[in-house]
Parts: sequence; structure tokens; C-alpha cells
Amino acid sequence: MNPQPISPSTRLRLDILFAPADRAEAERLLVNQCGNNLPFLDKSDEHQLERFRFAAMKLSQGQLDGLRRAIALAKTDWRDLLMAAGFGEDISAHERWWPMGDAE
Repeated sequence: MNPQPISPSTRLRLDILFAPADRAEAERLLVNQCGNNLPFLDKSDEHQLERFRFAAMKLSQGQLDGLRRAIALAKTDWRDLLMAAGFGEDISAHERWWPMGDAE
């Protein structure tokens, strides 16, 4: 299984949320640890993975340590990650999330 790259929408949010010096590592973490390696997501492409990757980024608050914690949660049970980010009840909630101007 090849890791899926991040989608253009993921890139936009990553670039807003993370400092320039942290962006490459954040992308590496999302591609290699928060993607189709997660349980039951092995056939997902970069667009189908957005919900999980956006959730991890949202919980990270732009910090690499926060991203690592969110990814660890996803590896345990990604449903908990989605609920913690507010994306568990509405399958399209992640599409409305932007790092700046987010009221949550």
C-alpha cells in the first residue's frame, strides 16, 4: 500500500495552520501516519482521507506535538478523532472547517 499524498484542500489548510518551518513535517505525518494506514481506510484516496486529516489538523491547533497526539488518537480509533474535532455527526462538517475564523 502506497501512502496517499495530501489533497489540494488539505494543503490549503495545512499552509494556514502550521508555521512555514513545520509544514514539511506536518505533511509527512499526515501522509505517512494519518492516511490509508488507518484501520479500514486502506482503499481511501487523498480526498476521502480529508475528513480524518482535517480532524487531526483541527485538534493540533497548528502544533506538531498536537498533530502527533491527534494522529495517535486516530490510530487507536479514528471515530474518537472525528468526534473530538466535531466531525463525527455530519459527514461534510470537515468541508466547512477553516483554521482561521473557526468559531469552534
